[in-house]
Amino acid sequence: MNFLDVFSKTLTNQKINTAIISSIAIILLGYYCRKKGIFKDETAKVLTNVVLTVSLPALAFNSFLVDIDEKKLNQGINVLIWGIAVYIVLIFISKPLFMKFKGDQQDTMRVLAIFGSTTFFGIPIVTAIYGPTGTLYASIFNIGYRIFLYSYGYIKMSGLKMTMKNVKTMFLNPIVIATFLGLFIWLFQGYMPKVGVSVVDAKTGASVVKQYAFLRLDQTLPQFKQILTYLAGLCSPLAWLAIGATLGSVSFKDALSNKPTWYYTAVKLLVIPAINVAILAVLTVTKVLPVDLTALGTIVVMMATPPATVAAAYAISFDKDAVLASNASLLGTLGAVVLTPVWIVIIQIIGSLGIFH
Repeated sequence: MNFLDVFSKTLTNQKINTAIISSIAIILLGYYCRKKGIFKDETAKVLTNVVLTVSLPALAFNSFLVDIDEKKLNQGINVLIWGIAVYIVLIFISKPLFMKFKGDQQDTMRVLAIFGSTTFFGIPIVTAIYGPTGTLYASIFNIGYRIFLYSYGYIKMSGLKMTMKNVKTMFLNPIVIATFLGLFIWLFQGYMPKVGVSVVDAKTGASVVKQYAFLRLDQTLPQFKQILTYLAGLCSPLAWLAIGATLGSVSFKDALSNKPTWYYTAVKLLVIPAINVAILAVLTVTKVLPVDLTALGTIVVMMATPPATVAAAYAISFDKDAVLASNASLLGTLGAVVLTPVWIVIIQIIGSLGIFH
């Protein structure tokens, strides 16, 4: 097998290189706008709030408005199982990975390594590369992420017991609500009351009446579907502009001169995704928990993300080495911008081995 050939074909694939170039270009545009004062101090925060409260919920809900089929159902279940299991695995292996660090520094590094920015950084990239199927898998994968981020992450950083306020934050988050509502419709659409919808047959071009669940709003209420499409379309460009604006407002010098931050970034963006690939390869070959190439790519991109904003906020709020958390967020974001395209190419090369289909 000629790996250079696969590498070349991946980089010259129009869909892949367009997504990579577009994301980097818009991030750089956000950086430029911040440096030139076009974006103000609060711009990145405003853009982030729009993405997290409007665009991402629309994107998540929209991804479930598709016909269910056996392959996607099986893959969705496997992604859900791994999306929960991986955080248990990371909780255990993060201890030896950061054992040379002590106290607050170790706690902060572990939590920031376990919880990446899967929602804000990962999903827009996954959507651009793997399309609606990738978004579907990413939304399912994030269920486990939300559970552990607002439970283990909070407890580890605060030293307190789980609070009712945190439970409400976990389940009343707009993205979580949209994900569970969409997942419910996707899974149970076959058991819901049906509505006849006139559609065009793909083969004959003739108009036929097809039965859809009444909650399949993409078919029964196309106007609502169009609203979701517009809002979901804002997600990637706004997220990338916010990332660029954030990078434009912090000091590179401090982050680049901090050796623990470099170690953390290497573990977060190289070691943890590689561990996921290795374990999932074994689980797929042994047919214990097989995933296809799209699911693998989605998971790896979600794992190769900079620290979650909530995790960094925990470090700052509970005074758990806030400077380290800030530096890790900066260097992790820079590293993810560079390494995410590399991981996408690696996934395509792995796909050529025939392990994942």
